[in-house]
Order: sequence, then C-alpha cells, then structure tokens
Amino acid sequence: MINRVVLVGRITKDPMLRKTQTGTSVVSFTIACNRRVPSQGQDADFINCVAWNKTADFMAQYVKKGALLGLEGRIQTRNYDDKDGKRVYVTEIVADSVQFLESKKAAAEQGGYVAQEPMGNNGYVADAPAANSFDADFSSADTLDIASDDLPF
Repeated sequence: MINRVVLVGRITKDPMLRKTQTGTSVVSFTIACNRRVPSQGQDADFINCVAWNKTADFMAQYVKKGALLGLEGRIQTRNYDDKDGKRVYVTEIVADSVQFLESKKAAAEQGGYVAQEPMGNNGYVADAPAANSFDADFSSADTLDIASDDLPF
C-alpha cells in the first residue's frame, strides 16, 4: 500500500509552534493549492497540514505567510470528541519534508515571504564543473559507438 502526497502551494498564515506535554514540536498550517480547472468559482483548495519535530521547528523559524512551499507527506485521518461530546473527524497531511520553492528575491518582488536568516542546506546546489568534466569527454566525438552487448536490456 502507498500513502504519499506531494503538494505545491502557498501557506495561508504564519505557522505557530506548539509543544506537546513531552516537549515534541508541532505546527498546524494550511496550504492553498491552485486547481487546474476551477469548479464552481473556486480555483484553489485549502489543505490542512501538520508537521512534527525538526520540520515543525524549521517552519516556525523560517516560513511566513505567502511562502511558496513544496511539501511531501502522507494523508492521515483521525477523530476526537469535542467539548459537546460530538465525534469530530479530521483528514490532514502529515508533512515529512518542506522546501521553499522560490528565491527570496522573487518572493520580495511579489510582496510575499522574505526569509530573515540564511537557510543553510535547504536545497541542492550543483558544484562548478571540473575542467575535464563528463560532458566535455562526450562533446568532442560526433558519434558514440555502443555495442548491443553493452546495453543493459
């Protein structure tokens, strides 16, 4: 069985960090994701999400309202009894990882999120190519000779 969710959208308000009785960090937030085809005048879905531990700490420190985020996680359903004794069912996304999807400069130009501190290892940054790189070895030849015995299929 597979339960994986990937979302891209903007966070609707600043996340608020809370702690459980055991000291575990948790944030609840909503992501607005655009629909490809609007239905009944609504062109976005507002999806409830929750993040725990280091992901929650990261979000509380760096994420602000309007930030364009990519998140990966799983769908979770749970229920509880409210103060009136009514059973309440909740479906939400439990985020395993969250990433910024736009630069600080682009966000500032659109009047959105601007990070207060550097992010560190938030994304992949390619190293500068070496003088004798892999691409340079193959760009000099017009054709590439590969025998059928060399193919893996």
